[in-house]
Amino acid sequence: MIDNPTFMLAIGIGNIAFAVLMAGYMRNADNSIALRYWMWARLIGGLGQTCWWLAPLVAIPLLDVLTPFAWIGGVLLEVAAYCIFFGMPRWRRVASLSALGCGAVLIGALAAGITRQQMQWLVSAMMALFALGAAVLLLRDRKAPLLQHIIGVNDALFAIAIWAWLLMENGRLDAAITPVGGVTYLFSYLMMIVNGFGFLLLCKQKDDEKMRRLATVDGLTDTLNRRAFFERADSARMLALRLRKPIALMMLDLDHFKRLNDGFGHACGDEALRVFADTARGVLRDHDLMGRLGGEEFAVALPGTGLEGALHAAERLRVAVAEAPLLSCAGTYRMTVSIGLVMVDANEALTAALARADHALYAAKTAGRNRVEVGAPLRKRA
Repeated sequence: MIDNPTFMLAIGIGNIAFAVLMAGYMRNADNSIALRYWMWARLIGGLGQTCWWLAPLVAIPLLDVLTPFAWIGGVLLEVAAYCIFFGMPRWRRVASLSALGCGAVLIGALAAGITRQQMQWLVSAMMALFALGAAVLLLRDRKAPLLQHIIGVNDALFAIAIWAWLLMENGRLDAAITPVGGVTYLFSYLMMIVNGFGFLLLCKQKDDEKMRRLATVDGLTDTLNRRAFFERADSARMLALRLRKPIALMMLDLDHFKRLNDGFGHACGDEALRVFADTARGVLRDHDLMGRLGGEEFAVALPGTGLEGALHAAERLRVAVAEAPLLSCAGTYRMTVSIGLVMVDANEALTAALARADHALYAAKTAGRNRVEVGAPLRKRA
């Protein structure tokens, strides 16, 4: 029957192998700091567990002293990885306090002269506590992705398995493991593997979402970029056609934007674009589509909105921009916006409707700016 030290060796080798696997994955990928912390956590923890198995064979007492700190150090790095991943602002303080607390407990245990078996029991119990804390962190957000909840449940089961194993094997940790204890230990080992791959997938999921966002969102204004706006607005146009609902389209341009850029610098122009986008989001509905087509030019699609409602929305937007807070970089400068508005005709291409809205925008500019102009309806063919 397999004994406890051999199980410790298996866990140590498993953790080291997983760390090497993660290092290979991160070699050619742009990964988060959290994933790197996780890799080092598995490596340090695995080395600690392997050295724990090795210490009696090489008769180096110092290994018995250092390996508990490495073991707990790996667990603390896992906690830090979770804190970084979920954006906890005070994670360094949490990690530092946890490290000091664990270090004090381990030093006190060593000073008390506890046995090797008792030290393993203590470290395992501390691991279970940290696993339970990680489970609470992962499960506290009910709206979190399913994968996050799966990892949280896995952490909770891991903690339960460790405690169950400690209760069944208490006092005989260097002896052969009982069949029930062996099953419990094996279950906890599998949970550890699932946990590792789960966190890797969670980080990848977050990176994929970030890449999807970069592909569709303008980085400065947080509105849709040109390509994404055309795709989504055209989908909205086709849906409106199928449902026989109206859809309005606006072209917007910040007035005298070049003068602002030349007079106060491009950083001030960037601030103006961000303020404008934030102001527009406060006026528009959640399902309205807004995109930055380039420079200071924006477009808005209003699904399910007739001409009267679109005119009201455009006027509210114009007034809101004129009343927007002053720019911090331009003193008393007040932004204004010119708007061209059209109703998209049935079976009219989006590009054609945008061209009509652009003509209406030009009319608003030439008529004095800071105004809304409605474009002429599409001429019907004879």
